[in-house]
Amino acid sequence: MSAEEALDRGKENYQATDEEVDGHACTQNIFMDGTVDPIYQEKARILNDAIQDIGMGRYQRGLFVVVGFGWLADNLWPVVTGLILAPVVNEFGFNGPFLKLSQNIGLLVGAIFWGVGSDVWGRKISFNVTLLLTAIFALAAGGSPNSVSLCSFSALWSIGVGGNLPVDSAVFLEFVPASHQYLLTVLSIWWAFGQLLASLIAWPLIGNFSCTIGTPYNCPRSSNKGWRYFLLTMGGLMFVLWVIRFFIFKLYESPKYLMGRGRDEAAVDVVHRVAEHNGTTSRLTLDELTQPGSLSFVNSREMDTSAKGVIARQLAKFDAGHMNSLFATKKLAYSTTLLIILWALIGLAFPLYNAFVPFYLATRGADFGDGSLYITYRNQVILSVIGVPGALLAGYMVEMPILGRRGTLAISTALTGALILASTTARTSNALLGWNCAYSLTSNVMYGVLYAVTPELFPTKDRGTGNAIVAGANRVFGVMSPIIALYANLTTSAPIFIAGAIFVVSGFIPLLLPFESRGRASI
Repeated sequence: MSAEEALDRGKENYQATDEEVDGHACTQNIFMDGTVDPIYQEKARILNDAIQDIGMGRYQRGLFVVVGFGWLADNLWPVVTGLILAPVVNEFGFNGPFLKLSQNIGLLVGAIFWGVGSDVWGRKISFNVTLLLTAIFALAAGGSPNSVSLCSFSALWSIGVGGNLPVDSAVFLEFVPASHQYLLTVLSIWWAFGQLLASLIAWPLIGNFSCTIGTPYNCPRSSNKGWRYFLLTMGGLMFVLWVIRFFIFKLYESPKYLMGRGRDEAAVDVVHRVAEHNGTTSRLTLDELTQPGSLSFVNSREMDTSAKGVIARQLAKFDAGHMNSLFATKKLAYSTTLLIILWALIGLAFPLYNAFVPFYLATRGADFGDGSLYITYRNQVILSVIGVPGALLAGYMVEMPILGRRGTLAISTALTGALILASTTARTSNALLGWNCAYSLTSNVMYGVLYAVTPELFPTKDRGTGNAIVAGANRVFGVMSPIIALYANLTTSAPIFIAGAIFVVSGFIPLLLPFESRGRASI
């Protein structure tokens, strides 16, 4: 089949939602205007139809859980760093923002390395390594003798954490039927659980085994073991989650990734294995998948099996092809650029506000006469609980025709900024907590949609790289937030005001996105 015939076939099927074509359920896809290679697009449609035929079964439900571990870790560890900030500063007597800086550098490295790597060597390796890396260095951090070692271990565990979302979102999206693609938004409930879990465990450990706030240089290790217990507990949890991922759940390589690498036979085999896991069968055949033709971007040269050839092939994988594909047309380049800007701005605003919110709440509470560690972490738990329904609300809103992905993301982002700005008007502890509860709800809606719509707008063969680029932009600007904090007075409302303003401005960007993915399958 020629490229033109493949494109015509795709356009004919575009209007066939909920119908059958050639005996298969037909799925619309996001890119129907020649934005993506038409042969790749047709082959992706065939795989989408096959996965839709299989339906949402036991494999996808298990994947929802193990992928959720990555969402949980992504929010848990930045929260962990914020929760241990006050006690470690008291014990080591250093500038706290350096801890956040080291973490954000690690997150930046992890997002780029694992994201791009997942397009090079596949999703499976990255998926199975990130949590283990996080666990090892988090456990080591619990024994840190000084601030330098703690910051170093923070950077190292963050390399693992940074790879979770770029890889995990691709893994889930490439196995879930188009009819259940909204679950990528609902996955953010694990993100909220991460914050809740960290806060619940920190409350008794740090709240009861720490020096009093504001007592630097008079806080010996023997009186300040809460944060160490906390890190050891969180590191142990990551190890348990990795064991479940690696030894209990059987992850298959993404069929669309395999197809994008020219391995059609392996892609068909994975589809049949997933069907078998779900207790059903698939009608997909190798002849059907190969009918559209061969992909023009797959290297079909005779393979050199020498050691030199093996090394050359591995190095050749790290070319600019995946990145160039994300800017192949004006429309796709416009979409990718907007996503980069949106992620970058949120990457600056969120850590600037959220990473220091325990310290901010403590100092405001002290002004109101209730700034104890116990009250601070109690409030943090309350904020975390409020975030959980935000994920469910996001999953509902993105399927509303009047809103879709773009409308929901725009409204929730702007509201998040407005509520942050409103929180600076609080004159009582309860008022401040109330504003922050509202912020917690809307920010969880925002992140749920952002983490879903981004991988949906990247083709599978370049999705890891696309996720890495936007996550990298997010982490680069995240590195700036602790630098700002080093030179700002965090006891004022200034960082809160800056963060709120950035969120409000960012709320207009989703409305400019050229693609709406509601009701359409990713490819």
